[in-house]
Amino acid sequence: MKLFTKLTPVAAILLLSFGATTVQAEEKKDPLSISGFIDMSYYATDTDGGESTHDAGLDQVEINVGYDFGNKLTANVDIEYQNADEGVDLEQAFITYALTDNFSVKAGRFLSYSGWETEEPTGLFQYSGTGYAKYFYGYYQQGVSGLYSGDKFAVAVSVVNDLAGPQSTDSEHPGIETMLALMPTDEITIKGFYSKDGDVELINTWASYSKDALTLAVEYNTAEDSAFEGSDASGYLVMANYAITEKVGLTLRYNDWEIEDESGAMFEDATGITISPSYVVNDNLLMVFEYRMDEVNDVDVNSFAVEALITF
Repeated sequence: MKLFTKLTPVAAILLLSFGATTVQAEEKKDPLSISGFIDMSYYATDTDGGESTHDAGLDQVEINVGYDFGNKLTANVDIEYQNADEGVDLEQAFITYALTDNFSVKAGRFLSYSGWETEEPTGLFQYSGTGYAKYFYGYYQQGVSGLYSGDKFAVAVSVVNDLAGPQSTDSEHPGIETMLALMPTDEITIKGFYSKDGDVELINTWASYSKDALTLAVEYNTAEDSAFEGSDASGYLVMANYAITEKVGLTLRYNDWEIEDESGAMFEDATGITISPSYVVNDNLLMVFEYRMDEVNDVDVNSFAVEALITF
């Protein structure tokens, strides 16, 4: 969903597994494409002064279906299953029409462009997200979005029913999400987002550098009324990923965020350090290991995870 493709072990798997299929599809002019992933994990937490948890099983399965009608019109539908109360869900369903080689418009239910960390595990450098996306990023939305892409920049504007409401149909007071992306070199990407929906106001900015085996990223966010009415939030992350060999990678991440209420009193104060090695078993299977140390409102929480991510 993001405009910038991260050079992660997952991305490498996707490139290898879909590369031959893509060439074959171009030769046969097959308009139908099907892809997806199976995500399963073991996850354990230890909370200072609290209980420990141990969970293992299937986290998520997703099937992505795309169809190219051949006249500048495409359609995409994503179906997902999560091993939680959500069950089977229609994640995305939208059509895209390319008015020119540079400008396209899409309509339906789609994921916000905003945020360095992607919603899906296939776009993450580690097992977990920071946990602050719900305060600073847009989510799945219903509406219309226009995207203009040039050689060194891109601009997008989305008009949606709700910045984070995939089932919202009330369009009387729409939300607006705007994006400016700069790509001055092949290695550097800079993006800024300004989103507003009523009293909710989000600013998300991030920059990344990726060359050879190294990827570096930094993100800074501010938000008003995103946690609750009158809330004021800010947060950031810094991250480094290094591919030690063709099969072994390592990610280090530090994240921090805080939320104040209308009076200025601290409501939530959180920091986290993540260490996440990964191992490419084959073209379709990636193993991700993660050790994470968090401090949330002065309470220490340590967690450990082992993830098996299968892409197809």
